[in-house]
Amino acid sequence: MKKIVILVAVFVFGWVLSGCATPPTEEMNRAHDAVIRAENDADAVTYAPNTLIRARDALARMQSEADAKRYDAARDFAAEAISNAERAIAEGRTGAERARTEAANLINSVQGLLAETTDSLNTARERREVPLDFNALSGELDVARQTFNNAQQNFQNDNYHGAITDGQTARSLLGNINAQLNDAVQIIARK
Repeated sequence: MKKIVILVAVFVFGWVLSGCATPPTEEMNRAHDAVIRAENDADAVTYAPNTLIRARDALARMQSEADAKRYDAARDFAAEAISNAERAIAEGRTGAERARTEAANLINSVQGLLAETTDSLNTARERREVPLDFNALSGELDVARQTFNNAQQNFQNDNYHGAITDGQTARSLLGNINAQLNDAVQIIARK
């Protein structure tokens, strides 16, 4: 009889505890808000997509645990979602700053290369014996100049990936023009 009373007491105590458990509403709301903030942060989306995915996954797992009334696990996943969302925002800022610096350095270097290439092409054009298709090279230079202008515009619009891509393309075009100029100079030097 004593064992039955103890078992009933344990059962009632467990039932009371489980009935008293409530969802961690405040933590879950904070987790939802944190993930929404990260999803609306362009830098986090662009430069920290994997961390943002982890935040979304933790949020989904939090909801699943809450639906299953496993509130301790839901609380843990809420904390994980908040942590990952905040980390995504911080990584996004760092990534954007790194990309901005890279884009600025690239644009500065291409600007100097563009001026040098323009001068070299004009000098070669003045020398009549240089065997080049100056119309084609001028067209390539115009394309490089336009691509460089696009890089600058992207930079102004905080589109650092676009600025880097266009800057690299412009540098490649200018490198091709300079290679042709150098080849022509070598031919003349051999004569």
